[in-house]
This record gives sequence, structure tokens and C-alpha cells, in this order.
Amino acid sequence: MTTASLRLAAADVATAFRQVRSGAGTPATRIWIALGTVYLLWGSTYLGIKYGLETMPPFLMGSLRFLAAGGVLYILAIRQGDTAGDRPGTRQWIAALAIGGALLVGGNGGVILAEQYVPTGVVALFVATAPLWMAIIDRVIFGRRLPPLVIVGLVIGFGGVAFLIGSPGSGHINLFGAALALAAPLCWASGSVFTRHVKLPVRPLVAASMEMLWAGALFGVLSLVTGELGRVHWQGISRTSWLALLYLIVFGSLIGFSAYVWLLRSAPLSLVSTYAYVNPVVAVVLGAIFIGEALTPRVVIAGSIILAAVALIVVARNRAAAAIARTAAPA
Repeated sequence: MTTASLRLAAADVATAFRQVRSGAGTPATRIWIALGTVYLLWGSTYLGIKYGLETMPPFLMGSLRFLAAGGVLYILAIRQGDTAGDRPGTRQWIAALAIGGALLVGGNGGVILAEQYVPTGVVALFVATAPLWMAIIDRVIFGRRLPPLVIVGLVIGFGGVAFLIGSPGSGHINLFGAALALAAPLCWASGSVFTRHVKLPVRPLVAASMEMLWAGALFGVLSLVTGELGRVHWQGISRTSWLALLYLIVFGSLIGFSAYVWLLRSAPLSLVSTYAYVNPVVAVVLGAIFIGEALTPRVVIAGSIILAAVALIVVARNRAAAAIARTAAPA
């Protein structure tokens, strides 16, 4: 079953490759550069968070990251595009609060907290289950029919999660950290699905910057309420942690996200969505190389199962969307 899912994913990606090479419009080189940027930068943010957590409190790090990234992005994006017809109002700011809270505070915050208990590569594998949660939310809340491949992918994927958590003994994963790591993709999936049902600005970068600003504010409130902000010793924060924070702001939030938004408009979705099963591999490899995280048999096997399941779901959803588009297209 794992081999079959990987063949399906490879076939879809190969089709996308041919579309990029033969299609008119955006040069293929720019697409590959942007895709490689998303692969590397988003895959490396798990390591950046780990370095930041060495001497910086988690909520403070989240607040500083998203206030800075959101502020810069908002200043750059708000003056671009349809400035008259797409002006953010109260309704848009409230929508950005809801989506930013789910995606960034729940999603990214869960990652930050989980990395205090679980290796970065393992957290990345848990986060890779986001497409599984999205499929479940689509079915349970919106009643959308799931293609058979998605159902198979759900069964395989959650089997991989169960195997990754495992039982006490060799290779056992901290259960509290695992719960936090699983809550993160659930929040991310919820925010991703409900984005289609709220009134956000049409310009993607404006919407993203507003979500980041709200996330930064919410992280700041959490830092204050938990007493974290009152206990922080600024002089005790190491240069490594400051550099990690700067990396997360510039490369993870600004460059990485901008590249992703550009890809959504310039490349086949089947190609863009490969980040869902490439980023965890990058995170696992970087964690092993730079901080010596162990690649246990449990992590390797469970990771392969989860990524195969994600590939199945992504391929099935892409094909379903393509079939709908063909049906809706005029003859």
C-alpha cells in the first residue's frame, strides 16, 4: 500500500513537472527556485525554533516573530494591488483574528510547545498529518464526500501516528509532547478549512500579514498572562536564540510564505502541495545533522507510513479538484 501511494504521488508530480516544462507563462526556473525555497526554509523552521527555545520563552518568541514579520509584510503589501476595493475593515480584521489564532497561535504555538518535549523531526512528522485532519473536518463539518483514496490514506496515516507514539520502551515518544504536536496540525487544518468561509482581504499577503499581527498580539497576551514576560531576563537570551528568531522572521515567515503564495498562483497545485511530505524529511535530516537527534527505527518506519498516507490524500484531493474543474469548464 505504501508503494502504491508513492507511485500515485510520483505520477501526479511527474505530470506537474511536464506542465511546468511545457506550459507558457511563468519560467520553470523561477518555479523550481520558489519550490526549493519552501522546501528548505519551511523544513528548517523546526530547527530554528529549537535553537530559539534554548534561552527564549516560547510565547515571547512567537510574539516577537509574528509582530515583526506581520508588521513588515503589512507595510509592504497594503499599498500593492487593489488598494481601493480591497481595503481591510472591521469584518476583515475579525476574520483575520479567528484564522490567525487557529493557524499561527494554535498551529505554530503547538509546534513551539511540543519541541520542548519531542525531537524536531518527530514534531514535523506529526505536523505532516494536517491534510488528514483537513479531510476529516471537510467530512464531519461540511459533509463533503471523501474519495476512497482519502479514506485509505486516513486509515494508514493514523496507523502511522499510533505507531510513532508507540508504547513505553525503546523509542517511546513523550505523550504530552505528542499531544501538543498533534494539536498543532489540527489547529492548522481548522484554520485552513475555515479560511474559505470567512471574509478576508482578497490580497493574500495582506490577509497573511493581518493574521500574523493578531498572532503576535495573542502570543504577547499569553506571555503576559502566564507570567512568562515578567520572568524573562533579556540579558540571558543568547546570541544563538536571537539569530534563530531573526531567521524565523526573515526566512520562515517573510521569504518562505511569500514564495508559497507566489507558487499557489504560478505552479500546478499538485506540485505545490508536495511541500506537505518534503518538509518533514528536511526537518528530520536537519535535526539529525545539527543537533544529533536519533533516527530510530520507529521514527523511520512511522514517518514513511505517515508521509505515504499524506501523499495518498494530497493526490486524491488534487485529482478530485481537477475533475470538478473539468466538469465546470465550458464545452
